[in-house]
Amino acid sequence: MTLVPLLLVILAAFIHATWNLLSKRAAEAGAAFVFAYNVVACLAYLPWVGWIVAHNELVWSLPVAGCLLLSAIIHLAYSLCLQRGYRVADLSVVYPIARGTGPMLSSIGAFMVLRETPTSLGLFGLLAVVAGIGFISTQGDLSAFRRPKGQEGVRWGFATGSLIASYTVVDGYGVKVLGIHPVVLDWFTNFIRFFMLAPIVLSNPVRARKAMRGHWLLAIGVGLLSPLSYILVLTAIDMGAPLSLVAPAREMSMMVGAMFGMVLLGEPVNAWRIAGCLALVLGVVLLGAA
Repeated sequence: MTLVPLLLVILAAFIHATWNLLSKRAAEAGAAFVFAYNVVACLAYLPWVGWIVAHNELVWSLPVAGCLLLSAIIHLAYSLCLQRGYRVADLSVVYPIARGTGPMLSSIGAFMVLRETPTSLGLFGLLAVVAGIGFISTQGDLSAFRRPKGQEGVRWGFATGSLIASYTVVDGYGVKVLGIHPVVLDWFTNFIRFFMLAPIVLSNPVRARKAMRGHWLLAIGVGLLSPLSYILVLTAIDMGAPLSLVAPAREMSMMVGAMFGMVLLGEPVNAWRIAGCLALVLGVVLLGAA
């Protein structure tokens, strides 16, 4: 992976960790918050999409429309599956399984669907990233996996990771093979998700307004940053970076999130988190060299 795509992925990781920090502060708002920042994203990025459509030849076809629709459905299913997993199982099980299996399955999908050729450096980098995710997420405490809900957490985590891999491969195919502009792909999938979420949220507008009380600024921040982080990732893929390397490299956001937690939220600094951050850095370096 060349320097510019790698820098884009690293920048995307910082932005991804930032919007996740904002989103966590509005966790209790639920679907209303997701709908609110989705609306912000659609409105904020509409001029950019309009400019791209007006100045670039955008060829609409059945495969392009199918890719956009499939991507929107998988992204929405991912969000719902993750929330369901958090509801019925321990976060300390669901999260590391989801974030660890996501890049692994994405890379396998890239090998099979996009015919990318695996390299030894790339595979070692992928393993280092997955190890770093495990160190940071579990902090060496595996007791949650042995609890009654541990196996259920593994199932939901694996399902979530599978959906992460699915939308990563679908979107990578859309950008690399179908030639869909990254901004256009992200905006249209957000636009389609708007119509999917609207009936759920607007069925009880009073409850939605109550849930959003005090969270509007957070929704604006997430609505602006969330698409940008993913657009940067898709742009790196569009520039020729292999999806099998980009998918694990973007998980550097785990390290950034851990740093934010320790510096901004006062979370404890321990050897497991430091080891996880070092493993992630090593993994990203190996991916960059690959």
